[in-house]
Amino acid sequence: MKKFIVVYHMSKSAMAGMKDVSPEDMKKGMEPWMAWAKKCGSGLVDMGTPLANGQKVTKDGTSPSDKDVVGYSILQAESMKDAVAMLKGHPHLEWSSGCEIEVHESMPLPM
Repeated sequence: MKKFIVVYHMSKSAMAGMKDVSPEDMKKGMEPWMAWAKKCGSGLVDMGTPLANGQKVTKDGTSPSDKDVVGYSILQAESMKDAVAMLKGHPHLEWSSGCEIEVHESMPLPM
């Protein structure tokens, strides 16, 4: 089995709208995510967490990230095609226009 890193993107305007969501609505908003996790079964290695306050680090210092990365998950699947199939109907894509998912295969380190 291969591992895949799933990166969730959301536009800054959609993120701004999330600031006013009540804890009750946040909890309700997680219900589709839990259903997705259950559908994935053992293929979901790590549900991940929301991400915020990203920093771009270069040899010259740091600056706020220019990417709209808002979370991650880790999947396990036989192929990229299978990993992408696990993301079909993902609730993140239903939140707001501008929500996207990126998936990357985690490659072994050369030894």
